Amino acid sequence: MGTAVREGIWGWIFLAGAIGFELAGTTTMKVAHGFSQFWPSVLIFACYGLSITALTFALKYIELGIAYAVWAGLGTALLALIGVVFFRESIGLVKVLSIALIIVGVVGLNLVDTWNRP
Repeated sequence: MGTAVREGIWGWIFLAGAIGFELAGTTTMKVAHGFSQFWPSVLIFACYGLSITALTFALKYIELGIAYAVWAGLGTALLALIGVVFFRESIGLVKVLSIALIIVGVVGLNLVDTWNRP
């Protein structure tokens, strides 16, 4: 595996970490009950700080538009699923189709990036 490929992998590893910390931070918002619970409230800031840090490192290897689209899009889709599974939030056809469109958009952006490389 070449150096460029290994470096590219680091970008996706950092991006995955950024998404994971975003998921943890946002899920903790629900558990913190409007900052009324001390430790979950502290975790919100810690997780978001780590998420932004990891996203910043990912941007060393991945284009801004792609990284942000993946971070925001997959974060949104996965948080919708977490809401349904763990917090018994509503799910319906429109929500499922909307999540699918987010995923299609993220995949499309990545394909365009691949096709446009010299």
